[in-house]
Amino acid sequence: MRHRGRSRLEQPLGLNAVMPDLWFVTNFGDQAVLLPLAIGVAFVFASSGWWRGAVAWTAAIGCTLALMVGFKLNYALCGRLVGGFLSNPSGHTAGATAVYGGLFAILARPTAKGPSWAFAFALLIALIVGMSRLILDAHSGWEVLIGGAVGLCGALAATRLAGAPPSNLRITRVAALALLVLVVFHGLHVPAEAAIRKLAFYVWQPSECGQLS
Repeated sequence: MRHRGRSRLEQPLGLNAVMPDLWFVTNFGDQAVLLPLAIGVAFVFASSGWWRGAVAWTAAIGCTLALMVGFKLNYALCGRLVGGFLSNPSGHTAGATAVYGGLFAILARPTAKGPSWAFAFALLIALIVGMSRLILDAHSGWEVLIGGAVGLCGALAATRLAGAPPSNLRITRVAALALLVLVVFHGLHVPAEAAIRKLAFYVWQPSECGQLS
């Protein structure tokens, strides 16, 4: 994660007071939480006999994370994307929106009045996590917006591909799994950014932006 702008000691007193709360919120989007949760949800779906849901969930979340890795590889090599105005899209925002928003939309589908109602939760997650990344100066506004858009697409794809969950899928099992993952892994950090940069320069030697030799 990049640290830009003023240091914590230079931040206004009011912002310093809420910094711990912002880190608490933003840590819900760390890969240390999202990866075990996504894998656990796929296992619960499959063990309940809902193979369509398990495959759809794995594909949608996997493609979301893979797309963000692709963005970040490009950033590590070139330092910018899309005409230079976008550098490093927010993986926290994308991952949290896709995983939490998609999971809620899937489980709420039988009782929701319409897909837009359940999908609104994914948008709320994007706003909350995205604002935490923005206030912490971890990303720019464009980077948060792109991350949120990718995450919303992932949540929508998971919901549409999975369809309605079967009657034998117990929401309590999913809730218990989510609670366990959050208790065990929240606050831990996976150095994903550093690993991506290392991979980029180990596998490819950048010559010119957009060209790999």
